[in-house]
Amino acid sequence: MKKLSLLIFTILFTLNSVAQIKTPQPSPAAKLMQVVGLTDVEIAYSRPAMRERTIFGSLVPYGKLWRTGANKNTIITFSDDVTMSGKTLKAGSYAIFTTPNASSWDINFYTDTENWGTPKNWDASKVAATVNAKTSKISETTESFTISIDNLTNNGAHLVFEWENTKVAVPFEVTTDTVVMKQIDKVMKGPDARDYYAAAVYYLAEGKDIKKAKEWMDKSMSLTKEPKFWQLRKQSLIYAKLGDTKNAIATAKKSLTAAEAAGNDDYVKMNKDSLKEWGAL
Repeated sequence: MKKLSLLIFTILFTLNSVAQIKTPQPSPAAKLMQVVGLTDVEIAYSRPAMRERTIFGSLVPYGKLWRTGANKNTIITFSDDVTMSGKTLKAGSYAIFTTPNASSWDINFYTDTENWGTPKNWDASKVAATVNAKTSKISETTESFTISIDNLTNNGAHLVFEWENTKVAVPFEVTTDTVVMKQIDKVMKGPDARDYYAAAVYYLAEGKDIKKAKEWMDKSMSLTKEPKFWQLRKQSLIYAKLGDTKNAIATAKKSLTAAEAAGNDDYVKMNKDSLKEWGAL
């Protein structure tokens, strides 16, 4: 009887522990993801509602630091550096804290994102940037606090805050032109040592035109100041595949010496095995 009672208690306790009632949150979580040019921008925040309350100057007092939403910090993440009002924000995540006023807001990008609400002790050294933006009035009331990214171009956009009848837009710029120009310059200059090496190794592995593989590998080596032992190893295999045993042996010996200096036993063994196979040991 005691065992049965214990079993029933255990089942009831387990059911009570697992069963949870989910109800809607008063300030539901939201996540915004937007590509601006070539930069990924992600915003995670909570959206409180007006509920017939006066917001700015009352629920959100003027002149006081605000978490810019509800619950946990509002967090914005940039995949690349961006510029706001001439101030650079490095790629990464920031908590957004604002100080609303009637005619303008101060928007702070704070490097510590692990706060619930505003930080207990504000640390100015954690402010990556502060920008000031003017407020504007909107005719239609925004019931739920909303953050958006609007006015998209290849080189920037606006980070927008809206609630009640207030709108604040913060222009920012991304590094699209710099990134694209670097890519164009690289491509137009032709393949680099790594490109030639990767192509040669692929041709060797897949049994494709070995003469073309040698051409690319030789080009890669000519552009490489100090070839590594693994690169020399692949070059020796290409020579061997072509039947050029003399150069295969000479290159394998260089790879062996470099592998021994680096303490890489695997490449030491592979080179010794090949040298033995090619009659050099």
